[in-house]
Amino acid sequence: MPAECHLYTDLAHLFRLLTPPEDYVEEAAFWREVLRGRLGPGRHQILELGVGGGHNLSHLTADFDATAVDLSEAMLEQCRRLNPGVELLVGDMRSVRLQRVFDAVLIHDAIGSMTTQADLTAAFVTAATHLRPGGVFITSPDFFLEDFREPAVDTATHSEGETSLTYFEYVWDPDPSDTSVEAVLTYLIRDRAGLRIEHDRLVMGLFPKAIWIHLMTDVGFHVSEQTFPHSSGRPYTLLVGQAPD
Repeated sequence: MPAECHLYTDLAHLFRLLTPPEDYVEEAAFWREVLRGRLGPGRHQILELGVGGGHNLSHLTADFDATAVDLSEAMLEQCRRLNPGVELLVGDMRSVRLQRVFDAVLIHDAIGSMTTQADLTAAFVTAATHLRPGGVFITSPDFFLEDFREPAVDTATHSEGETSLTYFEYVWDPDPSDTSVEAVLTYLIRDRAGLRIEHDRLVMGLFPKAIWIHLMTDVGFHVSEQTFPHSSGRPYTLLVGQAPD
């Protein structure tokens, strides 16, 4: 995410109200199922790149030993509160090198911050670099080009203590000839001081599914899809890359 993104800087403390950790229970179960199916029983070592607030990861740490990386120190502080005991490091998923390998590498929705094929390839190379032979890479973009319908609109209200957050998200494609879309967000923050309104504009990548698979394959992964029925009515797809033995 860009440095000017309020959600990843001065508003990071509100991230748990934007997407509460409990909302990740269902999809985290899909990630766990894939990890168990590929790695088998045991307490395997996993690395999450672009961990953000660690909401998805928080449902996996009971089963796996985790290390996590994010570009935003403010978000890592939120992740630390939710995931005590997880090793947290500042780094860019396109370039970070930890000089060690893991049984699995995960990139949750932070993969959406990759807006060019070069960005995606760099993130995939980072994942491959940190995997043991036969290790597993899992990612899940918010949108594939084939499925994206604009505008994509979302809104919700969540509260904790004396603070209430209502957000509106509007995702549209300003230029269909490129590989990105824009998300416009409005936050209405209500607390004992009253009501204030903040705004964010984020650029996110949008690629055909074939491009995802092609780039992962070029990096050396054997790629498959696993799709799960989701309570939202929209299928939930994980792209799974197996590193060569």
